[in-house]
Amino acid sequence: MPSAYQSLKSDLKGNAQHWLVTGGAGFIGSHVVERLLRWGQRVTVLDDLSAGRKENLQLAATAAAEGGGTLRMAHFVEGDITDEQKCLHVIQGMDYVIHLAAMGSVPTSMEKPDQCHDTNVTGTLNMLLAAKKAAVKRFVFASSSAVYGDIVADAKVERNIGRPLSPYAASKHVNEIEAQCFFMAYGLQTVGLRFFNVFGPRQNPNGAYAAVIPQWISAMKAGRNVFINGDGENTRDFCFVRDVVQALLLAATTENEAAYGEVFNVGLGKATSLNELFAVLQTEVQSQTGVEVPGPVFREFRPGDIRHSCADVTKVKELLGFEPEYTVAKGLKETVAGY
Repeated sequence: MPSAYQSLKSDLKGNAQHWLVTGGAGFIGSHVVERLLRWGQRVTVLDDLSAGRKENLQLAATAAAEGGGTLRMAHFVEGDITDEQKCLHVIQGMDYVIHLAAMGSVPTSMEKPDQCHDTNVTGTLNMLLAAKKAAVKRFVFASSSAVYGDIVADAKVERNIGRPLSPYAASKHVNEIEAQCFFMAYGLQTVGLRFFNVFGPRQNPNGAYAAVIPQWISAMKAGRNVFINGDGENTRDFCFVRDVVQALLLAATTENEAAYGEVFNVGLGKATSLNELFAVLQTEVQSQTGVEVPGPVFREFRPGDIRHSCADVTKVKELLGFEPEYTVAKGLKETVAGY
């Protein structure tokens, strides 16, 4: 019996819908665009290029064509979601909205809480208002595991969240509340996804706040030391970007009314320690590049670091039919090759 995702592929191929992907020139967004183009969909991207790159869209179109999809590029609109009129204009004629545009960095939000609020709260409200006015079929948005805040639980369950520890976490919680309100008050079908530690090709390895996996790959390929904060036994739920795309598209097209107005964890549902992550990456980089990768250098624990974090994915599996296709090792193999 085909999976929900396989069935979706059959349903969409030859049945072109029009999709708006905000933040579509970014890491996760460009993979969403790639999949939609691969399946013959019409795609418009709204991105201000503060984090995204047009090169990502070119890579997405090329990969889609190689996978049997259309060669045409997504229609690109440069713009900011804090511009209410831009949101109203670009959403016209859309069937589905996948809203990924955001300030995505916890440290940056700590430095610029006002900018975080403008982008993540006001910007998302602009998109919700535009989606309501345009009567789109579905509005799917990115939330974050950051909303769990100070709650102490090895496996995070959607109904139990703690107090926010950053302006970023607070902004994502507000997004969830407002999206649920738009469903309850106006009937706009919204679905939120709480991403855990997403990784994959096109993730930016540069900058002070880059994610650990692209940072480590960049250092390893250059023969530099990799630093681990603490003893390396901290665990995270690392989820490959193509599985995140699966969850987004299932959320956008589900006919399960129990999913509307809800939020779902998106992760692998399994915890990986930093030591385990290092060992797999060391093997992959040495195998693919021939570079001799030195062992890790351990440093002090970072203040405020969560010891363990893992997604309970029961709800997303039961209501959306989500089934991860990638182990961490399989995803890392593709990620190293992508760099």
